[in-house]
Amino acid sequence: MRTTYTALIIPSRLAEPIRVESVEPGLRPLQSLVGGDIEDITRGDWRVFLNAEGVANNLPRNLRAAQLMDDCGLDLAGVARGTAVFLGRGDYGQEADAPGTLIRRAEQMFDTRLVA
Repeated sequence: MRTTYTALIIPSRLAEPIRVESVEPGLRPLQSLVGGDIEDITRGDWRVFLNAEGVANNLPRNLRAAQLMDDCGLDLAGVARGTAVFLGRGDYGQEADAPGTLIRRAEQMFDTRLVA
């Protein structure tokens, strides 16, 4: 079993850079990244983890994550609040590395070079 996975992390604050980093799988590390309980949305070969109380707690909208999800065919602009953590979707619902195609799309959309 792997101990870390490559994640695409998109903070809601525009002043904070989008980054790719290694994260430990599991509930606690993901809760730490999003700042509370998590909810996940699956689309194709990736999953995005968000703060489950983002709307209720009026967390800042995550315009970049919403734009990336919209570009991938998922319109959740009102739900994308707080930090968004993108991982891949592995076998049996397990985490996997964020797909390279998703990372490259984020690089193109936000004119940045992302490296793990």
